[in-house]
Amino acid sequence: MPRGPNPPPGARAVARVAALSLLAALALGGCRSEEPDDSAFRAARAEARGAEPARAAEAPPAEDGVAHAQAPGNPPPTGTPAPDPRLLRPAAANEQAPERYTVELTTTEGPILIDVTRAWAPLGADRFYNLVKIGFFEDMAFFRVIEGFMAQTGLHGDPRVNRAWRTASIQDDPVRQSNTRGRVTFATSGANSRTTQFFINFGDNSRLDGMGFAPFGQVRDMRAVDALHAGYGEGAPRGRGPSQGRIQSQGNAYLRQAFPELDYIRSARIVSEGGQ
Repeated sequence: MPRGPNPPPGARAVARVAALSLLAALALGGCRSEEPDDSAFRAARAEARGAEPARAAEAPPAEDGVAHAQAPGNPPPTGTPAPDPRLLRPAAANEQAPERYTVELTTTEGPILIDVTRAWAPLGADRFYNLVKIGFFEDMAFFRVIEGFMAQTGLHGDPRVNRAWRTASIQDDPVRQSNTRGRVTFATSGANSRTTQFFINFGDNSRLDGMGFAPFGQVRDMRAVDALHAGYGEGAPRGRGPSQGRIQSQGNAYLRQAFPELDYIRSARIVSEGGQ
């Protein structure tokens, strides 16, 4: 599953991280890592091996891939209406996006306008365009918000929809823009693994550029983004925030019970096409 960027570990933690990484490599053998090969970002290497596609901007997000793969999928509560059929057919969401378009996210902290330029990352821009058009970004949590670094979202509140998109990855785009403040970028776990998760950069994260994170849009006004609840911090198991595996399998039922202060995208719509 797509993973979001992690802040770099402190200098004192680097030696300990390297030792843990070596032990994890010996224990998990041939499983591939989901983080970049940079000694400063090995902190989560021991946690990330064996997980499905999804790299985060500098290290894996906060989900143990092995545990995640074993997590049972909880069925939705009895009487839960079936999701829109479009949300269950990733292959049909394949329109080419306009060269420029603007998306408005209506959130619990106010509107967020994202100006998308297809030339920056064509495949990413196309995927985002199609997800908005089919109504994917509705009642969706910003489940991983790390102050000063980034805000991550893109896991659906309905486990049935998450299952449909979990392996619906797109090919990589060359990195043509930098991960600076307000840039919007898909999370990834390695080559050609982008699906539905994206993050908004709070600051200058240009160190992510060389790791393959290709921005496709720019937030016009960061006030609502800056106001997103960051109190839970990093996700489990590295922090006390939500587990991506449990979001995948239990959706918003899990988030609302265990993390009631999270902010949400209420809805998303395309407000202009062809220019800003």
